[in-house]
Amino acid sequence: MGTALQTSNISVAAFKQVYAQGDIETALCDLPESANDALRSTYEKMLKAGGQRFSVKPSSLPEMDSLYEELPNFAEPLDDIKKQLALCTETDDRMELTPMLLLGDPGIGKTHFAKQLSRLLGTGFGFVAMSSLTAGWVLSGSSSQWKNAKPGKVFDTLVHGDYANPVMVVDEIDKAGGDSQYDPLGALYSLLEHDTATSFIDEFAEVPIDAGDMVWVATANKVQHIPDPILNRMNVYEIPAPDYDGACRIAQSIYAEIRSTHAWGNRFPERLGDDPLDKLSRLSPREMRRIILNGFGNARLARRDEIRADDLELERNPKKARIGF
Repeated sequence: MGTALQTSNISVAAFKQVYAQGDIETALCDLPESANDALRSTYEKMLKAGGQRFSVKPSSLPEMDSLYEELPNFAEPLDDIKKQLALCTETDDRMELTPMLLLGDPGIGKTHFAKQLSRLLGTGFGFVAMSSLTAGWVLSGSSSQWKNAKPGKVFDTLVHGDYANPVMVVDEIDKAGGDSQYDPLGALYSLLEHDTATSFIDEFAEVPIDAGDMVWVATANKVQHIPDPILNRMNVYEIPAPDYDGACRIAQSIYAEIRSTHAWGNRFPERLGDDPLDKLSRLSPREMRRIILNGFGNARLARRDEIRADDLELERNPKKARIGF
């Protein structure tokens, strides 16, 4: 979707220590000769990189009108984000955003919303797709005593990234697999609470790291399969399908983004016509992107510099569910 997000503020950055050098030095010295080589290498890289990371936040309340325009069905979470940002801008207070859960149909734009939030805040971005996971160590790491062990996503994002407060997306949290021994969501019980997240211990590295400033966004299609203790730690938003006008605005935003990020886009007008927009309004944002891109190609094959409604092939996969209005 669109990349035309404009902010009138400048993000201000302070340094925050996400791990203590002394803890890493001690852990490295205590490693036996038989220790996992990957763990030894991890400690050495942590010492070289140092424990400080940027902690960023807007210096003033950012301009968010473009996000409301681009994501018309996300007004409720955007309203709450604006309120929470208003509390910390122009002060030395840290940015506190309550973890959020976005409920809605597949392809409605939930993950894109999280990426735009990262851009709004001027911080990093991490992503975990829970639908493809079967063990609890993906967020919190696996023991270095196991074969092919490695750190979890939280550790990796903080230690190897530039920011102490990145946006972390837990996608399709309701589809987390696993068994009675390994709970894929187990790490979230402490990570979603600021006080316990400040001393989070990855099972691979076994040294405390401060994950207390991470911004958490989870997405789900249904709430029934999410444990109550997780829900109780988050603001839950039911994201509706956009209405007709909103769907047209989303389609126009996607069109503008594709056009602006390709050299061939200069051939095409800045806005789609009414007939193509009307046709696209029946689709989810995820489907819009694919069909608009193909529409550009169909128009050029016809030696035209304008997308017409018949360039948009909606029925290539008729079994796919549509979002109706």
